[in-house]
This record gives sequence, structure tokens and C-alpha cells, in this order.
Amino acid sequence: MTALSFLKMHGLGNDFVVLDARRRKLALSAEQRRHLADRHFGVGCDQLITLENPADSSADVFMRIHNADGTEARACGNATRCIAAHVMREKGNGAVVIQTVAGLLPAYALGNGEISVDMGPARLDWQDIPVAAACDTLHMPVALGPVSDPVGVNVGSSHAVFFVPDVAAIDLPGIGPALERHPFFPQRANIEFVQVVSPTHLRMRVWERGAGITLACGSGACATLVAAARRGLTGRKAVVELDGGELTIEWLPSGHVQMTGPWTLSFEGSIDLERLGEVDG
Repeated sequence: MTALSFLKMHGLGNDFVVLDARRRKLALSAEQRRHLADRHFGVGCDQLITLENPADSSADVFMRIHNADGTEARACGNATRCIAAHVMREKGNGAVVIQTVAGLLPAYALGNGEISVDMGPARLDWQDIPVAAACDTLHMPVALGPVSDPVGVNVGSSHAVFFVPDVAAIDLPGIGPALERHPFFPQRANIEFVQVVSPTHLRMRVWERGAGITLACGSGACATLVAAARRGLTGRKAVVELDGGELTIEWLPSGHVQMTGPWTLSFEGSIDLERLGEVDG
């Protein structure tokens, strides 16, 4: 039997299977990753997280992210808080640096049990999103059904933020997949639908690239605040309310985006992947 130990964690219901490859090499196929993420035949998660030894000496761990469909992702804010909390407990420190393919993400613990993460700079140029043609990313030429005129933001991953009068009225499973794969987004995109409740309160629902509907998306919440601030709908700090709970997001004067919120360790376990092929280790 090929057994893999794992942690099951979540941030506001955005859930993760966490594997540790720092001492044991893991070589999972895309099929095995999809099996782990499957909620009927595997453990079930929105993203699969693998901890690796960092290449940068200033980092405490490298976090690799795979979506439920097996594809690799560059950023995941909720997972970053979870992994930061896990590594803090390992090291007995209140601050750590998480290395990802999108860069170094410093994180620190707050006294209330929440974790705050510097998600890096918000990138706003059309080539950084990226999109298929030069445009003003404050008003991108994308429309489908009842939604149009999104804001483009890259916070480690690509986001298109649509402002709507009522997020509850949006057919998320009906419109999300088509927008994710819209020709204007050559690398696909995360799609956010946002209702402005007040200048300090945004309500957001999300269709995540490679994962579909999730209860929360940390990088999407960051993109949402930046998009709202650029449109003059909020200031540079607000609470973003997601289906799974709330995050506090601030777009700092440096251009970086600070995300603060909770994390949860649900349980630990192991799973047999032998029937899906060999796992190196």
C-alpha cells in the first residue's frame, strides 16, 4: 500500500489537502492530484498544497498549489494563511515567510488567532493580467449575459472583477465557466462578482480558475478591494464578505495588498494512492 499522510485545512471554507514533501519526495501525477481533490473518491478539496524546501534562504517553506482539476496555480491567499499558521506552530515563531511561484509572502500572527499576509503587489497592466489585447484594465471589454465592464487585477494570479447590484442574482455555475475561459483571458482567469454594501464593506462571490465555485478566495478578495478602490467605490481598506466568512483587505501605499483572516486545521489522515500508480518516495 502506498499511503500518503495529509492535513485537511481550510480558510473560510476554502479547503485544502496539505502534503509534506520536505523530507519525502513526492511525484504525483495530475490524475492522482485530481483523485485526492475528488470529494467522493478522494479526500476532497478546492486546492492541493505541497510543502517543499525553499530555494530562497529567507523563506521558511515553499508552498506549491494545484487546483482540483490538477493544474498548477500561482497564488492562494487562504492556503497561505493556513500554511503560515502550520509552519509557525512547527517553528514556534509568530512570523514566517512563504515562498511561492508568485514570490515571497511574509505572514505574521495576530493576538486574536488570525493570520495577516502580505500578498505582494497588485499588478494592473494589461500584460500582467494577462489579457489578449492592450486595454485599460479599469474597464476591460468583456461582457456575457447580465455582466460587463470588469476590472483586471493580478495578485499573484489573474482576476476579473465584475461589479453587480446583487451577487445573489448571478447564476454563478451558469456564467462562471464561460467567463473563466473567455478568449480575452488567454491563461483563463478567476472571476469575481461584487456588490458594494458600503464604502467599507464588499460582498463577493467567486468562480475560481481550475476549482469552480468556492466558499472563499483570498487572492480574489484582494483583487476585489483593489478593483473597488480603483473605481472609487471604497477606500484602500475594507471588509470583503465571502460565502464562507469575512476577510479584511488593505491596499497599502507601497502597492502591496495585506490580507487578514482566520484559518482552521480540520483533521489529519492518510490515503492509499497505489491504485492510481506509483508515488515516488
